[in-house]
Amino acid sequence: MGEYKRPFEAISKQALQRLPLYLNYLRGQEGEHISAPAIAADLGLNEVQVRKDLAAVSSQAGKPKKGFDTALLTGDIERFLGYDNVNRAVLVGAGHMGSALLSYRGFSEYGLEIVAAFDNCPGTIGRSIGGKPVLAMEKLPSLCRRLRAHIGIITVPSASAQDVCDALVAGGVLAIWNFASAHLLVPEGILVYHENMAASLAALSQHLREAMREAQGEA
Repeated sequence: MGEYKRPFEAISKQALQRLPLYLNYLRGQEGEHISAPAIAADLGLNEVQVRKDLAAVSSQAGKPKKGFDTALLTGDIERFLGYDNVNRAVLVGAGHMGSALLSYRGFSEYGLEIVAAFDNCPGTIGRSIGGKPVLAMEKLPSLCRRLRAHIGIITVPSASAQDVCDALVAGGVLAIWNFASAHLLVPEGILVYHENMAASLAALSQHLREAMREAQGEA
């Protein structure tokens, strides 16, 4: 097995976001070895960038004319990202978005297990969604600690997001995946990742408008 050559802090945010892309690509490869130029070409990335990213998480050096050992490189990335250890998470807000996330089976491939959901709707509390129990909000802090869940997923309306965030922090959560369009205030040492779908849709819409203008100009 490979060993990490550099500490986690040494990798850039952009490189960190590319690692799951490399991992998904490697998992689909059948050959025993893969070269950096092949990875770069297939993913539309710069070869130097690919080599730098992989060197940050793996002790392997791509061998000339042979490349990286695919299985070892896959394992190195999985360990670096923590996918070889299951991280427990709780979800708050079992509406449409929350229910979709609870029912998604692919999180386990990325080392994430949602163990419970919380909601304040009487008609939702007590149900099971995707095999996960939906519990009352007042139980959140104590159950988070009991379940040893260190990741909180927020899928509630923006007006409620900060209160939910506070409850998750009180329950010992160390990282928050926020789907609400609200800025969250957290103590030092708590990571918040905002999943801004509005920004993503705006970018897609802008690209579509530009592409359609170009197509109309060529017609």
